[in-house]
Amino acid sequence: MRWSNQLAQLCVCASVLLVPFTAQAASEDDPWESVNRPIYQFNDFVDTYALKPIAQGYEFVTPQFLEDGIHNMFRNVGDVTNLANNVLQAKPAAAGVDTARLIFNTTFGLLGFFDVGTKMGLQRSDEDFGQTLGYWGVGSGPYVMLPLLGPSTLRDAPSKFVDSYTGPYPYINDVPVRNSVFGLNIVDTRASLLSAEKLINGDKYIFIRNAYLQNREFKVKDGHVEDDF
Repeated sequence: MRWSNQLAQLCVCASVLLVPFTAQAASEDDPWESVNRPIYQFNDFVDTYALKPIAQGYEFVTPQFLEDGIHNMFRNVGDVTNLANNVLQAKPAAAGVDTARLIFNTTFGLLGFFDVGTKMGLQRSDEDFGQTLGYWGVGSGPYVMLPLLGPSTLRDAPSKFVDSYTGPYPYINDVPVRNSVFGLNIVDTRASLLSAEKLINGDKYIFIRNAYLQNREFKVKDGHVEDDF
């Protein structure tokens, strides 16, 4: 459920105001709601009774500087995905910033534990293959709720498989190490959402759907979204 960043949180805040106006429009993008809702309920059950308590415990016992450092390290690895997709989107300036961030954060930032790139004015991108397809004109398609992985679309769901090859997991041969890193990444991601989820009200399924779709449109269009209201 990887829409945990400042932009995503801003979109969640915005959707508090926009849900009454967008619920009808969003439902047109969700023709599979009768299937998506039960999957969401399953995800919510797993999150409520397993993932969220683990994330809360992790946040409670982990010193803030260490939690921030671990989060920065995963973001540093994620810059590889940002770089690959900025290249595919023919954005040389953004790709250059991604490259510089990787170099400085991996070296001076001790494998990304410290985000020295941001302090140097190198702002982090947030790109993935779903956005790359959208950049080149591929429509999002219907909204899809994936088991355990959360909200997506028909375009974005298979794109996760492509993006997986720019991550570390296919290249870690030691299974226990790979699973441990993967698990820590999930817990870190969920912990980063603990404060943002307090903004959710009303029908959680509709709220999350609208926030996700608005956030994806914002990202694909690089923030150039027309105001329809």
